[in-house]
Amino acid sequence: MSLKLLKNLWQQVLDFRPSLRDWPIFAQGALIALLFGRLFYDSWIAVLILMPVVVPWFLYQKKRQVERNTRLIGIQFRDAIASALTSMKAGYSVENAFMEAGKDMELLYGKKSLISEELSGIRKGIKNNVPIEKLIFKMGRETGNTDIQDFAEVFAVAKRSGGNMTDIIGKTITVISQKMDVEKEIDVLISAKRMEARIMNMVPFFIIFYINLTSPGFFEPLYHNVFGVILMTLCMGFYGFAYLLSERIVNIYV
Repeated sequence: MSLKLLKNLWQQVLDFRPSLRDWPIFAQGALIALLFGRLFYDSWIAVLILMPVVVPWFLYQKKRQVERNTRLIGIQFRDAIASALTSMKAGYSVENAFMEAGKDMELLYGKKSLISEELSGIRKGIKNNVPIEKLIFKMGRETGNTDIQDFAEVFAVAKRSGGNMTDIIGKTITVISQKMDVEKEIDVLISAKRMEARIMNMVPFFIIFYINLTSPGFFEPLYHNVFGVILMTLCMGFYGFAYLLSERIVNIYV
């Protein structure tokens, strides 16, 4: 593990600021500690020792949430610039077109949606005479969406050189739509494999639980002794590695 990776992980731990909305993630982490502690070690002490797994689980799920939001903001941004394009064809300026797009997105996705919040910031920036290309690029940087950043750069160059903004936005919508269509096709193709991976991730727990239920004492030689603890810890490590590997394989967006 590189020093940079360790530094980033430590920084994430320092920035650990959960909220009440995150309680389902904590419940999942506590359930994982309970399953491993009881099924792998048959010990409540092991459950308490494994309880700190809630923190890396929380960070991992937050990372996945950021990835999902990055994809979602890209989809919503495509609809926003399509709305802006319609307004520009009707004679609106670029700035006014994006302000109108903000109103359309509030009707389409709601005021609390990602795109509505971002366009609200753009609307405030426009009123403060901040160049719109800077606002769009800032939006792309903050959301982590490269499509928005690329659009902002092309948009800035076209605006300085006096390019045809309606053609540029129209081509951008086409490119983003094509990319999303490809991602959707791939997602459909691997959806069955993703479900299989989810099921396989739960199989070890069901096997151990079933054997413990139908054949009490079958795993007794593996519990409450040094050799058993070491062996079950190795099994747990292999399981964790297999889980992360399966998630990496079925997730095409990382």
